[in-house]
Amino acid sequence: MLLSVAIITLNEEQNLARTLASVSWAEEIVVVDSGSTDRTVEIAHSFGARVIQREWPGFALQKNFAIAECSGTWILSLDADEELTPELQTQIRTLLPTNPHVDAYYLRRRNLFLGRWIKRGSFYPDPKLRLFRRAAANFTHTPKFKERPVHETISFNGASDTLDFDIIHHAYPTLSTYIEHMDRYSNLGADILVEKRRTSRSLPGFLLHIFFIPQWTFAWNYLIRGGFLDGREGLLLHLYHATYTSWKYAKAWEIARHQPTTKASEVTTPA
Repeated sequence: MLLSVAIITLNEEQNLARTLASVSWAEEIVVVDSGSTDRTVEIAHSFGARVIQREWPGFALQKNFAIAECSGTWILSLDADEELTPELQTQIRTLLPTNPHVDAYYLRRRNLFLGRWIKRGSFYPDPKLRLFRRAAANFTHTPKFKERPVHETISFNGASDTLDFDIIHHAYPTLSTYIEHMDRYSNLGADILVEKRRTSRSLPGFLLHIFFIPQWTFAWNYLIRGGFLDGREGLLLHLYHATYTSWKYAKAWEIARHQPTTKASEVTTPA
């Protein structure tokens, strides 16, 4: 078996059919579901996927379990809100039978915000290592934060390359979903800052984190890196991303102020 696709799911009926349609040609599709109550499992079965029910242990651990259940020579790890463009499908189908000289490939990711492709401000090409030989890579996590919703990364050492075409990430179709996610991510980001002692109790440090770093983040991505060229969607994305940065530091300060034994240290760069 040449290619297996690994996907984890929880209530993804709005996204999953689109994702599976883009990889329906793969020899094996493994979907690890953590208790969906919508039509996710039904949709997965309709595309011939092998569905495994498993209690949620955290993103990295769940993704590694899905990878371990695959039997293909190559593994393609996708999120349920991603799809391969037709061009990328053709490139992968043509490439893998040639026994490539590298063990892993980065895929360019086309992030959509409110339905618009965000091309600037560091959001594209946003390469992600997603295609790799079996046993060549796996997802890593910090034990304390294994439940975290973001920032799981792939551990890989070896030769790699980047493919020419995109996966499309249907990330935030509405403002409500984006704000909800940023609120949740900022909680976790705050925990990580506290764990790393990257908080400040002095007024200058507080102002730096809560006001000046978010302002610089917005100016850097929106003005210097061209985010303003992505229209109203670009403005909203970068404005609220800067707000997320402020929330993260404010929540870290709130946690740290109730931990008198923690020695806070000031930083001058954003985490």
